[in-house]
Amino acid sequence: MMRRVVVTGMGALTPIGNNVAAYREALQKGISGAGIISRFDPSLFKTRFACELKNFAPEDFLDKKEARKLDPFAQYALVVAEECIKDSEIDLLSVDKSRIGVIWGSGIGGFYTLETDLSEAALNSGTPRYSPFLIPKLISDIAPGHISIKYGFMGINYGTVSACASSSHAISNAFDYIRHGKANMILAGGSEAAVTRAGIGGFSSMKALSERNDDFLTASRPYDKERDGFVLGEGAGALLLEEFEHAKSRGAKIYAEICGTGLTGDAYHITAPHPEGLGAKVAMELALEEAGMNPDQVDYINTHGTSTPLGDIAEVKAILKVFKDHSYKLNISSTKSMTGHLLGAAGVIECIAGMLGMKYNFIPPTINHFTDDPELDPKLNFTFNEAQSRGINCFLSNTFGFGGHNSSMIFKKC
Repeated sequence: MMRRVVVTGMGALTPIGNNVAAYREALQKGISGAGIISRFDPSLFKTRFACELKNFAPEDFLDKKEARKLDPFAQYALVVAEECIKDSEIDLLSVDKSRIGVIWGSGIGGFYTLETDLSEAALNSGTPRYSPFLIPKLISDIAPGHISIKYGFMGINYGTVSACASSSHAISNAFDYIRHGKANMILAGGSEAAVTRAGIGGFSSMKALSERNDDFLTASRPYDKERDGFVLGEGAGALLLEEFEHAKSRGAKIYAEICGTGLTGDAYHITAPHPEGLGAKVAMELALEEAGMNPDQVDYINTHGTSTPLGDIAEVKAILKVFKDHSYKLNISSTKSMTGHLLGAAGVIECIAGMLGMKYNFIPPTINHFTDDPELDPKLNFTFNEAQSRGINCFLSNTFGFGGHNSSMIFKKC
């Protein structure tokens, strides 16, 4: 018999809040995290804004010497891991750490380190000189390694890399390991720090980013007719997944139960989604099947909804195929309208958004809606512009990545 898996801790570091409480407040208010890029001069790029972290200094959370040895994506990982572990109230002195793992997602890893260290080395005359920390700082799997070392977690430990689906795959993998009895707890999540010259330049050259420089606060416009691309974000999120009986025996608070996941590939294009959303459709169907649920048991879908012309429509087509008439009773929203797109960290912070909505009885909004898209059914409830009060017993979270990676996860009240 498969074991049940629940969420007993959360940590968040986002462009609209540097902890879970601040994140919830901003979600309920419908705050935009977009702003002119402060980390470098963006004036030479077509896109000059992003959803950066606000008022964040790694030294406020980490030892200064330690922080210097870490790429920002790993700094963010350690920050949210600490909040998550404290939130879970696990007793680190008595718990069996050989049964606690870490699975962490990042689509790009140490992008800042790669950009800065390689540029500096290339500018040196003679033999290029590289920092001995170059490789450990930039590899994507280093974040779960740092977390396990800090807390002594000796269970399953590795990184997932599947572009924007990376943290969703980390959570899904953790879910499977726990229910198959290979761990009691796994810290799962993801982090990304791609607001760099190369990050903005690379995505801009693909014409993936919004160029709404004169109105950056409303640039992320999922489902709006005038959407022109996504807004790059940064940050991290962490969940502590735990076997249900183990959580119950220690009196843990439980945010939700994970009851089904679906993972598929589009087998279509390296960056564009299947135009009919076929991979997304099958992912949602697999998640429902594994959960043993009918479509009409889902109250809310936190969509991938990046604000790209093709992606938003393909996902909605998939939802209509799976949920049929029940689609019109769902709340649908894209919290990327507020946070921007956190790439590999997107999935986990969006799962947190759903669980916060479940706990506090609200649907996070899709902000920045001005003009209906005639290609989208106006009878669907996209939760435009303002949060809506609603009890959530079950929600589904979709995350898709370049390469055609699709992930759907179902969470229910426990």
